[in-house]
Amino acid sequence: MQILNIFTYRRSLWISLVALLLLSSGLLAMQRSGWGRRGRGQADLNDRKGVPVWDHDEKFQHDSFTFARVIYDSYGRGWGRGWDTDAPDSDLNFSLRLQQLTSMKVNPIPVQLRLTDPRLFDYPFLYMIEVGGIALDEAEMAAMRKYCMSGGFIMIDDFWGDYALEHLLQTLKRVFPDWAPYEVPLEHEIFQCVYPLKEKPQIPSIHSWLSTGQTFEWHGGDGDTRNVHYLAINDDAGRIVMFICHNTDLGDGWEQEGADRGYFEEFAVKKSYPLGINIVTYAMTH
Repeated sequence: MQILNIFTYRRSLWISLVALLLLSSGLLAMQRSGWGRRGRGQADLNDRKGVPVWDHDEKFQHDSFTFARVIYDSYGRGWGRGWDTDAPDSDLNFSLRLQQLTSMKVNPIPVQLRLTDPRLFDYPFLYMIEVGGIALDEAEMAAMRKYCMSGGFIMIDDFWGDYALEHLLQTLKRVFPDWAPYEVPLEHEIFQCVYPLKEKPQIPSIHSWLSTGQTFEWHGGDGDTRNVHYLAINDDAGRIVMFICHNTDLGDGWEQEGADRGYFEEFAVKKSYPLGINIVTYAMTH
């Protein structure tokens, strides 16, 4: 039985809100305005460290974009801290830039929630990070499957190496036994819908880039980390329900936008924000 797409009405409202103009000039303005905000790792979402709170009508909070990060458990050999990597700075900074650079109505307050949270279906876009050791129980897998089949979209970011990818794919095979991930071509609209990208960007963590000057990260010899991959899972109608960013770290480009001018100009301005805006635009118009 086909599950009703509970996001259809809300997404139809979004189509008129998505900006298709002025983004390049907006990012250039970011460059001229003193790089950006400096990231500072994990912290309370209420501690905004200078990120402004813009006007946001609470009566229409479900008709505006809210950056929603998934909380999950980890085990085994996954690299990184887990679900809260780069939080809350990446979430706050991306919400701010999405508000500034597009005509979207954006909630200044991001949220964190588990897949089994009853609020899950209030958020058409979910963000997951550092999934190399992700551990989902049966209830969480069922919730993820229902969410995606009902019109939701999940972005997965910042995990590196062959082991992490294989672990994620094994998990997703249990969630979506009939849907297989595939490599998304550069010509796909998710790379072209707002910012026409000329390459699939690879964004390293700022610490890796400052120490090596490379766009890939070294993860203890865990297979290939040099080549970036963008994978997707489609529903039966051909809509992307999950977009997987492997061997790249968009979140650090958002979090660390103010830490180093070279990193900001090369990775935040040219890669992390343009692709992030493209992904959200696709998610909210399909």
